[in-house]
Amino acid sequence: MTEPASARRITGAGIVLVFVYGVMALAATGRSFVQIVREFDDAPLAYGLSAAAAVVYILATLALMFSRSRAWYRIAWIAVIFELVGVLVVGTLSIVLPELFQHPTVWSLYGSGYVWIPLVLPFCGIWWLRTHRPAAVPELAAAAR
Repeated sequence: MTEPASARRITGAGIVLVFVYGVMALAATGRSFVQIVREFDDAPLAYGLSAAAAVVYILATLALMFSRSRAWYRIAWIAVIFELVGVLVVGTLSIVLPELFQHPTVWSLYGSGYVWIPLVLPFCGIWWLRTHRPAAVPELAAAAR
C-alpha cells in the first residue's frame, strides 16, 4: 500500500536540511580524505577531526532521512548534538589556541571555510527534530495504557 504524500516523513524544509547535510557529508569526506592521504603527519589532530566531522555528517544525513523510526530519530539527535558540540569546541579552540589548528578542519573557526554552515546547521537540525517527532507506535501506546 502506498503511503499518502501527507504522511511522508520528510517534506519541505526537511528535504532541504537532508540535502545540506548530504552536501556537508560529501565535502567533509572529500576534504578529510585528501588531507589524510597527502599530509596526515603534518596535522593528525586537525585531519582526524575533519574525518570525525565527515562521519558525523554522514550519520546525521542517514538518521534524518530515516528519522521516522524512533531508533533513527535518537541517532539523529545524538549526531546533531555531537556536531553542535564539535563545532563549538573546535571553533573556540581554533581561536583561543590557534597553534593546535594551524591546518584547517571542517569545524575550525566555527566552519568559516564553509561559510559558517557547520555552525548554523545543527541549530536547524535541532529545530527540525523538535518539530518532527516520530509518531507513537500504536502497539506501544496501547501497552502503556
